[in-house]
Amino acid sequence: MENKGKNKYLGSVLEYAICFVIVFVVAFSDLFYFLDSALKDRLYQSPRGINNAIKIIAIDDKTLQALGPYGTSYRSYTAQLVNALGDSPAVIAMDIMFFGNSDEAGDEALRAACEKNGNVVAGSYINYTSVYKIDENGDPYIDHFNIESVEQPFFADCCDTGFVNVSPDDDGIVRSVMMYDADNDDNICSSFSSVIYSKYCERTGTEENELSLDDSGRMWINYAGKPGDYEHISFVDVIEGKVDPHIFNGCVVFVGAYASGMQDQYSVPNSSAQMFGVEIHANILQCMIDDRMPLPVSRPVAALVSAAAATLVFIISKKLKVRFSLPIAIIALIGYGICGVMLNANGSTIPLAYCTVFIPVAFLFNLIRRYAIETIEKRRITAAFKKYVAPQVVEEMFKKGGYQIKLGGENRHIAVLFVDIRGFTPMSESLEPEQVVDILNSYLNLTTNSIFANGGTLDKFIGDATMAVFNAPFDLDDYIFRAVKTAWDIVQGGNEIESKYMEKYGKSVSFGVGVNCGNAVVGNIGCDFRMDYTAIGDTVNTAARLEANAKRGQVLISESVYEQVKDRIEVEPIGEIPLKGKSKGVFVYSLTNIKTNEANK
Repeated sequence: MENKGKNKYLGSVLEYAICFVIVFVVAFSDLFYFLDSALKDRLYQSPRGINNAIKIIAIDDKTLQALGPYGTSYRSYTAQLVNALGDSPAVIAMDIMFFGNSDEAGDEALRAACEKNGNVVAGSYINYTSVYKIDENGDPYIDHFNIESVEQPFFADCCDTGFVNVSPDDDGIVRSVMMYDADNDDNICSSFSSVIYSKYCERTGTEENELSLDDSGRMWINYAGKPGDYEHISFVDVIEGKVDPHIFNGCVVFVGAYASGMQDQYSVPNSSAQMFGVEIHANILQCMIDDRMPLPVSRPVAALVSAAAATLVFIISKKLKVRFSLPIAIIALIGYGICGVMLNANGSTIPLAYCTVFIPVAFLFNLIRRYAIETIEKRRITAAFKKYVAPQVVEEMFKKGGYQIKLGGENRHIAVLFVDIRGFTPMSESLEPEQVVDILNSYLNLTTNSIFANGGTLDKFIGDATMAVFNAPFDLDDYIFRAVKTAWDIVQGGNEIESKYMEKYGKSVSFGVGVNCGNAVVGNIGCDFRMDYTAIGDTVNTAARLEANAKRGQVLISESVYEQVKDRIEVEPIGEIPLKGKSKGVFVYSLTNIKTNEANK
């Protein structure tokens, strides 16, 4: 018996040792690099709000249409831009290439403008080649980043310059940037963003934050905003005098490509949409200003932490019953993620994939060993629930247990409601992010409560717009009137919100609403692993077009809606109006009141 107990003890120790070694080797080898990068993108790259002192003058489609394709003629236009801005901006950062002389008057004009202002930073470009080299131990290796040459703008003697090269990771996503590089003569080349930051601090009298760089001299980018978040003004509007240059006072003004045809877009970790290179440089600069430059911890330390956490959960899940070990495993996993976020905010990043993978694996290994069949069934049910986002669908499934989770839909007669905030974009540009969130929360709370109070289904939020359907996914009595009643409740509730925020922020907040009814395809739209319960079709499109045409505080309903509820509402005929995407106009009514006895039903 004593030998049996000893063997059992040694067997357990061996299991724990094997668990520790496996996790350590996998983490140290960084075998889950792509998964780890994706998890860190999701958890560490949450937008924190852009700095309003960073602005972009965009060579966008509007500019290209007005001034023609980008070429040497833009040297003259850029000279006009620099002269128009003057020395009001702290820095004018030109993320556009001006290599070689063009023998045009624009060259001299641009040179003179940059020399006069003294606040211009222009982009240079490093040409890299791959060459064989010998390391300090005498072993040969291939240097893929050997500097062959550095292309400078033709007016480099009149302004500061920095290289604009951006190197995506192996998965094509830009997560870090080289801050400095040295050529074969040990001449140090500084990056575009670092030169801009130094210039900005010098001209504003700000003390520079020390740059946090890894062993390769790279700075890891903690993105402040997503594509399109930074305020951007059309290049042509500035040079034509349509923009007051005083709005750029004390700012860093980036000038760069903002049109897809200029092929300066990259994949970034915080958005599925690509980001223009000039926006990446803006984010890099904000990292320096905000002192948000987290560094990855050393690989041995990361591997030790991951292995220790996974092994501890393995031991606990083996020793304790599921009702105790499961909460501990969840707490360990969540706690590790929270620690990761806190460390990232304080300058260090730890890998997430290895604990995220191996803590559940360690727990599940012991769970499967005890309860294989039950675990498989629970995981199947959990996976099924994750495919649903409509709360009514999930609730009904729990009640009846017969709802089928599958792609596809059915043709149903429904009422559709769209509502959004009028003038939200210009209003949000003039408010602080916290104020915008405050307004949005009140608005979404109003629309959601109004929809649910009348039995509707909240389909989705689309930016500052809300879409709701009535009579789907399940039958709803009097659903057309319910949709109209919801629209009226929203507009009436909006009066209180408008008064509140006029007093609080000096901004008028009001809504436009559109309601239509008709046949539409409703059901699960998407793919096998990700579905969205929604409605599609001309009925939905028309409701959206009605909302787009509604004025502030106005509810527009279609003739088909009016015919169903005309005895219970008061309206003002608008007449037939054209709707975008429809060859024939739609007769529209503006809702002015709901009869009291009907409203109280």
